[in-house]
Amino acid sequence: MRAFKSLATLFILLLSQAAWSAASMSTPAVDPELQKGQALIEKQDWRAAVEVLDNYTHAHPGSADGFNLLGYSYRHLKRYEDALAAYGKALALDPSHRGAHEYMGEAYIELGQLDKAREHLDALDRLCFFSCDEYRDLKKAYEAARQSASK
Repeated sequence: MRAFKSLATLFILLLSQAAWSAASMSTPAVDPELQKGQALIEKQDWRAAVEVLDNYTHAHPGSADGFNLLGYSYRHLKRYEDALAAYGKALALDPSHRGAHEYMGEAYIELGQLDKAREHLDALDRLCFFSCDEYRDLKKAYEAARQSASK
């Protein structure tokens, strides 16, 4: 019984240390220009978002998030070639960028290229061990497009 109490105490101490460490870690600050682009996306001001995010990605060519949001904005303007190029840059910078895989898959669905959308769904399946929002959202869109195409 004494050994069990010692192990339980040790376990609780380890958990509290892990929780304290996680709580004390700081989150990196998001660039104000990227935040401005995100705010414009939330307002669905796609043209303004493209302008801000295009400037942002020129100033920050290593930002996968910036290219992903730029692609998202282009896609909503139906500028698919530009959207796919931006998503491609995001994935070249970060091959495991779940948002870029989801949005690129959605762009391919909108273009009727379900085989290419499936590639991104499969990539998300590999990246999301226990599933994730990006996988579930793309799977839902993919299945709806597949059912619609089979009618």
